[in-house]
Amino acid sequence: MAQPWLLTYISVVIGFVTIRKPRTGSASGNRTKAVKPARSTAASGALYGVGAYGIWGMLPIYFILLAPANSFEIVANRVVWSVIFCAGIITVGRGWGKLATAVRSRRIVATLAVAGFLIVINWLTYVFAVTSGNVIEAALGYFINPLVSVLIGVVVLKERLRPLQWLAVGVGFVAVVVLTFSYGKPPWIALVLAFSFGSYGFVKNRMGGRVDAITSLSIETAVLTPFAIAGMLMLAAIGQATLTDMGAGHFWLLASTGIITAVPLLFFGASASRLSMTGIGLLQFMTPLIQFIVAVAVLGEHMGTERWIGFAIVWVALAILITDMLMNYRRNARLRKFAVLQA
Repeated sequence: MAQPWLLTYISVVIGFVTIRKPRTGSASGNRTKAVKPARSTAASGALYGVGAYGIWGMLPIYFILLAPANSFEIVANRVVWSVIFCAGIITVGRGWGKLATAVRSRRIVATLAVAGFLIVINWLTYVFAVTSGNVIEAALGYFINPLVSVLIGVVVLKERLRPLQWLAVGVGFVAVVVLTFSYGKPPWIALVLAFSFGSYGFVKNRMGGRVDAITSLSIETAVLTPFAIAGMLMLAAIGQATLTDMGAGHFWLLASTGIITAVPLLFFGASASRLSMTGIGLLQFMTPLIQFIVAVAVLGEHMGTERWIGFAIVWVALAILITDMLMNYRRNARLRKFAVLQA
């Protein structure tokens, strides 16, 4: 049964969502094509989003179940089994034509190769964080990721920030300083996760809508597969591979990394096609929130006073960023409405 806070959260997201008005047929046509109500579409989009971000949030528990496999073996298997699972989905969905079209473009392949190496850095860091008992710091990385994305926009794209965005970035920087004091060193795991995923998002954003999620993941992991197989063979040669040595249960858990990787991406794609960017932006905070709860309540990781203060400052920065996002969204909505009325 869904928890009350989750239902409330979905309702808030739906309330702030704006989707394209469905086409109801041409004026000259005699029949009107039946379409789903906008609110129903937004509700299904929110549920798909909850599914995607919820699975990503629960990944620490799954990766812990893969012990005694180390982070390198887990990621190598994730790459290989993702390729296999994606091939199955492409076959069922008859998507080989789209994949072939994408592969014929050197620019697409080169861009997705860069994305692949960025995401494998992210995966290795994340799995290492989980297997080494640093899930809280991993959650921090995804909490500050939106701030990093804003920073990338300024540095790389020369975007101009609104005052509240500058304030959010400044408060986020203060949080990193406080957490550096708390940890006794910079929170490298969080920073690597935030910047690798932020850079990955930037590279994927440059792709626009030229490839879908499964085609993209297939090419990204296909580029990485030779390195992953070489790594698995190396682990087997030095006696550290666990894929076939720990029984059928362990084998299938590792093999399921392909499903665990692809399914939330499919959910995310379904959600993104139904929700506005504002709705997606609100939902993305589910993942680090669930990770944080899992780390503290399930895995029993310690949160000292300084860390609570640091995280509180991060949450203030995110609250400022969300406020700016909603204000800008409403402002643009009013401008669009005014433009329609003037037309």
